Amino acid sequence: MRDGSVTSPAKVPPSRPAIGERRTSARSTPWRQTRVRPRSDAAAILARVRILLWHGYLLGGTGSNVYSRALAREWSNAGHDVVVVCQERAPEQYDLGGAQVVNVELPGRLLPVFVMDRYAGLEPRLLQDFSDAEKAAYVDANAATLRELLPADLVFANHVLMGGPVGASSGAPFRVKAHGSELEYSMRGRPELERWGAEALAAAEATFVGSAHIREVLEDVVGHTDRVYEVPPGVDVDEFTIRPRDEALAALIEEARRDPPNPGNADERRPDEGNADRLASFLAGDEPTVVYFGKLIEQKGVQVLLEAMTGVDARLVVVGFGPYRQALEAMAPKRTLFTGPFEHRHLAQLLPLADVTVVPSIFPEAFGMVAAEAAAAGSPPLVARHSGLAEVAAGLEEEYPPHLAHLAGFENGSADDLRTKLRELLALSTEDRAVLQRAARRAVVERWSWAGVARRLLEPRG
Repeated sequence: MRDGSVTSPAKVPPSRPAIGERRTSARSTPWRQTRVRPRSDAAAILARVRILLWHGYLLGGTGSNVYSRALAREWSNAGHDVVVVCQERAPEQYDLGGAQVVNVELPGRLLPVFVMDRYAGLEPRLLQDFSDAEKAAYVDANAATLRELLPADLVFANHVLMGGPVGASSGAPFRVKAHGSELEYSMRGRPELERWGAEALAAAEATFVGSAHIREVLEDVVGHTDRVYEVPPGVDVDEFTIRPRDEALAALIEEARRDPPNPGNADERRPDEGNADRLASFLAGDEPTVVYFGKLIEQKGVQVLLEAMTGVDARLVVVGFGPYRQALEAMAPKRTLFTGPFEHRHLAQLLPLADVTVVPSIFPEAFGMVAAEAAAAGSPPLVARHSGLAEVAAGLEEEYPPHLAHLAGFENGSADDLRTKLRELLALSTEDRAVLQRAARRAVVERWSWAGVARRLLEPRG
């Protein structure tokens, strides 16, 4: 909580004792969740370690946020002592497996970002627009909080910048997860930031990338880096599953009724007001349904999808928030519903209703987590063939029957090719659709489960 107290959800069993009590200062706010899933025998035999998981942002809504949240949950459920250092002020809304959450008070409330967005109580500013003094103050504040939480066996830091410098300044062994956003949006073509990132990674035990594409981007941006390992992100294959349509729709409507009030949709990070009734009406009947979920920014290519939907006999659900929403709403065809952002509890019910989930990004992506989540839920993803998305498409194609393999992807930026593939997917026979659903889920279960990802990130690295 914001006042520095530690809270526990009601009516849940107490968590396992912490490996060691750690002091926090006035600049950091601790919160510990007490809901812990039973550990498997395999997890139980792993050596317990204390991990400080540093993530400079929130724990929901975007790829790296979900990534950090999932790691906290999986590591905690495996018996490790996990502290998440981030800016999330309401961690109780997420399943973190028992991890503690500590907030850092930022100097001047300045938050370095790669794409402009709004953060309550903070002043986001593009990383490349930070002065040297502001960058140093940010790193010092975060590293000081990490040092107060020591000893720890490992600091795991997200983003080359600012995670690399924060980890290097912590005084503990650290590993860095490179995401595509910092590399492509802020660091590329800015020599000072490129050098700073390279210096930080040189001191890391390991640098992880989510795909071969991001390995190449990392080398392009910071030069050769030793100890780089490719570990794709994961999917919660227990949460995202194939469900009967009626059951999924009823559950989606119920989840929407649980959403907090959002009068006038004033808070763009909350689902739209009245979604339960809107979804019940829009998704009534067994019409073909296409889904997009992700940020509403131009780089995500939603405008390509909207253009492609012209002439496609299907309804479209657009899930997400961002500064491009108003423009997208103006160009959307009539049978389109914008919902605002959804969390996993909504998406796990929405995706089984989707005949196709489209991932139309026109900018390079580190990995297609959205596509993998859709596939796990039995919604065949149709992705733009480039960067990390092409690697997801390749994984799907290995499982798809040969005569359907071409339906995993479309030409980047081509509304015409996307329209053609959408029509073909929506025209599949019931039998072929079922085959594609099972193959899509199988590809995810065998390649991208979170438990395996979390374990691989802690393996000894030489």
